[in-house]
Amino acid sequence: MLFAFLSGSEMLFVLVIVVVLFGASRLPQLGKALGEGITNFKGALDGKTDDKKPAPKKEESTPTNDPS
Repeated sequence: MLFAFLSGSEMLFVLVIVVVLFGASRLPQLGKALGEGITNFKGALDGKTDDKKPAPKKEESTPTNDPS
């Protein structure tokens, strides 16, 4: 783990720095984006995809009777 070597006070210091840099209002957005990125990365490693969009439908071409 990345933060395994940090003590509680050092982690608190890092948290304060993050809040100062990004602001408290953007932290939930950053956390969500980070979580989605990690999930997508793990899914890509496993070969899974979590596409929320359905696959596009193939339109069957029908021959037209166009007299020329």
